[in-house]
Amino acid sequence: MLNQAPPRADVDEFSANAALIDGIRRFGASWAASELAPVGRLVGSAEFAANARLANEHPPLLHALDRYGDRLDEVEYHPAYHHVIADAVAHGAHTSAWADPRPGAHVARAAAFMLFAQVEPGHACPISMTHAAVPAVARQPDVARVWLPRLYGDGYEPRLVPAGRKPGALVGMAMTERQGGSDVRANTTAARDLGDGTALITGAKWFCSAPMSDAFLVLAQEPEGLTCFLVPRVLEDGARNPFHLIRLKSKLGNRANASAEVEFADTLGWRLGEPGRGVRTIIEMVHETRLDCILGTAAGMRQAVAEAVWHARHRRAFGRLLADQPAMAAVLADLALEYEGAVALGLRLAAADDAVWLAGVRRSSDARREQPFARIATAVGKYWVCKRGPGHAAEALECLGGNGYTEDFPLAMRYREQPVMAIWEGSGNVVALDVLRALTREPEAAEALGEELERHRGADTALDAHLEQALALMADAAREPGEAQAWARRLAETLALALQATLLLEGEPAVAEAFIAARLGPGRGLGYGCLPDSARVRAILARA
Repeated sequence: MLNQAPPRADVDEFSANAALIDGIRRFGASWAASELAPVGRLVGSAEFAANARLANEHPPLLHALDRYGDRLDEVEYHPAYHHVIADAVAHGAHTSAWADPRPGAHVARAAAFMLFAQVEPGHACPISMTHAAVPAVARQPDVARVWLPRLYGDGYEPRLVPAGRKPGALVGMAMTERQGGSDVRANTTAARDLGDGTALITGAKWFCSAPMSDAFLVLAQEPEGLTCFLVPRVLEDGARNPFHLIRLKSKLGNRANASAEVEFADTLGWRLGEPGRGVRTIIEMVHETRLDCILGTAAGMRQAVAEAVWHARHRRAFGRLLADQPAMAAVLADLALEYEGAVALGLRLAAADDAVWLAGVRRSSDARREQPFARIATAVGKYWVCKRGPGHAAEALECLGGNGYTEDFPLAMRYREQPVMAIWEGSGNVVALDVLRALTREPEAAEALGEELERHRGADTALDAHLEQALALMADAAREPGEAQAWARRLAETLALALQATLLLEGEPAVAEAFIAARLGPGRGLGYGCLPDSARVRAILARA
């Protein structure tokens, strides 16, 4: 092969991922290493990579009508997509944290989710939604008794048959409408109460993710206000619930996964939570999907770093390997630092989920502190990590040169994929304002975040200076929330960098030192590759 990198295939994506291994150890899931190792080999195999490629090259097809003109409302996927999602379900990337709750379960599940999403991100949408649906379903005991065992199943059946006849079930979501978007209170879809915990739903949704799922969380208006419902795709007797697919969205990325416009016409749904309390019912779901946006972005960063470093370690230019040239090495190391900060924050938030679960089991006051921390820190991380994803993918793609710009290599797909994480479950302004809202309305959240940020005061002068700025912005926001809306993004960014730096100080010193100097120090630059002379580039790249 004439000066071309060999295919990056048949690698162990878990054992090669030092940041992920460190993370599961630091956050209480060392026991999961034996389960994650085979996942790493699976997703790193040539066969899995081929299925990921095919699932994106052959996007889903809508069959709204059958050949006789009757409603069919089915989406056809390439078989490769079904192989990918079946593997993810079999290894518990969807609901293992809920199905087998124990210390570190959410961290272990987050790691598995990232390993699968690193190679094929489209399938991660229904995997994430199924995980996130569990707290909402659990709010309604009669529905939970039927549906939670289905969601915990580790088998996958793609056909539209009653969920009770499947080895497992997946959940999609149909929340937003074209007139409202993120403002779900503007929804006009209506529900007519049948008096037995069910209702008939009529209306249209602008985005319905994964429309071949077995059930959907749907928001609809009742006289009391917006209410959440579980809407099955197929009823228990085998009849199709009215679920009219109007068209599939032609998306920039996330092509392996279908997103549809859907209409309901007296569609049966089971109420979750109290009438008129739909937003409260889905609040935990939103928390979990926002966390998965962070994890999914981090997974994409890992793929970008791995592909860029692999190329640079095999490609020669001007007489030596690209990886040995200082300018390229600085870029690669900086990309690796971004991933390190993202995965550390994502796993810390997953650990907070574990602590919240333990709080309910052990009545631990220390663990209960984690809930307000997770509330604000997840919004902080969702804003910043997801905002960094597209630029990170673009820089990594550039490391491959012309090859990176072709669909023959995975970074073109990754560049198209990363923006969805910043949009889904609240785009930049929505999430930044949510950070502000948490600071001003939930003092316990601000206190918990402040305690987290203070844990390593004195360890680094640049971090201390940045910490003073972050705490001052928090105080100003609490005092003048109206004025703070104009600089809510700066607030979220400042808090995110402080939090990432604090977390990295508990890991590899070379990573923490370079991250703080490059992101917080007086000589920091705006682009990747602007590392200080003190950065231990070789040590950073050894982990990549």
